[in-house]
Amino acid sequence: MTLGKTAVDRVLSRDEVHQVVAQAAAGLSLKGKRVLTIIPDGTRTMPMPLMFQLLQEEIGTQAAACDYLVALGTHSLMNETQLSRLMGCPVVNGACGNARVLNHRWDLPDTFVDLGRIPAAEVAEASGGLLSEPILVRINRLLFDYDQVLICGPVFPHEVVGFSGGNKYLFPGVSSGEMINQTHWLGALLGSYNLIGTPRTPVRALIDQAAQKITVPVACFALVLRKQDVAGIYFGSAREAWNEAAELSAREHVRWEDRPFRRVLSVLPKMYDDIWTGAKGMYKLEPAIADGGEVVLYAPHITEFSYTHGAFLDRIGYHCRDYFLKQWDRFANVPRGVIAHSTHLIGQGTYEAATGVETLRIKVTLATSISEERCRRLNLNYIDPQSIRFEDWQEREDEGVKLVPHAGETLYRLKNGVTTDGSGAY
Repeated sequence: MTLGKTAVDRVLSRDEVHQVVAQAAAGLSLKGKRVLTIIPDGTRTMPMPLMFQLLQEEIGTQAAACDYLVALGTHSLMNETQLSRLMGCPVVNGACGNARVLNHRWDLPDTFVDLGRIPAAEVAEASGGLLSEPILVRINRLLFDYDQVLICGPVFPHEVVGFSGGNKYLFPGVSSGEMINQTHWLGALLGSYNLIGTPRTPVRALIDQAAQKITVPVACFALVLRKQDVAGIYFGSAREAWNEAAELSAREHVRWEDRPFRRVLSVLPKMYDDIWTGAKGMYKLEPAIADGGEVVLYAPHITEFSYTHGAFLDRIGYHCRDYFLKQWDRFANVPRGVIAHSTHLIGQGTYEAATGVETLRIKVTLATSISEERCRRLNLNYIDPQSIRFEDWQEREDEGVKLVPHAGETLYRLKNGVTTDGSGAY
């Protein structure tokens, strides 16, 4: 049974969100128990200060412990200034009031406990035969120090799992590199263009399968946002709450366009501090870009491709899926999750091994503080961000030009799914 509230032509008030949290807490009977809540990092729009206040009020006052674990995947660790901003109150020495606030230490081998494997046959079945290797299921051992695990996070269209949220906060949110690499590589094989904004995906099936191996009770608050406000909040099992939220996210966060865009200026907010996270500004636009079109990622604040995986990206660059598949031996020791990111950012394309010619469907251009030399060396185009004037991109949709402020969370798709314009206008 899922609890929840959905706003129609408005957003939910604090009291309405509070009612759902209070009902959920009462139903869980958490008095004297230890509770761990898994939350997003700073790369997701999320009213975490509000949810922290409500969870502390309804759960923290009765539970023996009410702590928080940031689902970083392999994103950069958050410092206490960043954690304080995330929680809406000071985090000092890992504590926010009576609550502990912890980074998922994906970088430390001792973080993880082994939950077994998803057998190769089941992986092959879920992936339609694209993957046929067993997946090692490992997760942060902190979960097993608690009596109840809660997931609390937003749901948006996502390039690998279709829609984010739910059990994704467990895998890969607080799991190890094996799950991240396998699931993201499967997403790359299937293609972000095809997966993003799709409610049922093979990657989601594998994540849900892995989550069944967790023996601690898990429940989920899944939120859908309208800008910074709450349009819907659902509570129940991770699958059920996520399903309700994904249905609303499909209505809130997907814009259907009549014609493809020729050029898009995708303006990345500062919550994305590298291209690894800011690439969402490409993923969310790709399905609505005309063949031969261009996405410009505008983010003068970004200075790195990835703070975690930059050395690998400097080595392999950005290329389409077939570029890697047709010369796999060259990249066998590169983490598959890194290769997946490379293919996701560059988009669809072909590669002819005999000639070494790669042909990409669209252009991806960076207008960041990463140098032109580095961008071109990694197979990306470059524009000096200081040369860009927003007024040159505004109110030109009739010309196939689009300015997207705060890019990265709203998905753009074409009503007919065809990226070539039959009129010849583009």
